[in-house]
Amino acid sequence: MIHRHSVTDQPLPSALLHNGAETRRQYTRAAIKGMVQRFSRKAQTVQTQAEAAIDMPRMQGSV
Repeated sequence: MIHRHSVTDQPLPSALLHNGAETRRQYTRAAIKGMVQRFSRKAQTVQTQAEAAIDMPRMQGSV
C-alpha cells in the first residue's frame, strides 16, 4: 500500500517555491509534526496496553 503525504497544510505560493531555505523549513516542520504524532499514537497504545495488563485478573492455581 502506498501512502502519499502532503508536506504542508497550505499550498506554497510560487515565491516560496523558489526559496530553498523556506521550503526546507516547511518540509522539516511537517516531518517533525508527523513524527511527533506517530510517537504520540504509539505512546497512547503502550499506555492503553499497560492499563489493560494491570486491570486483567490473574489466573491462580494453574502451573
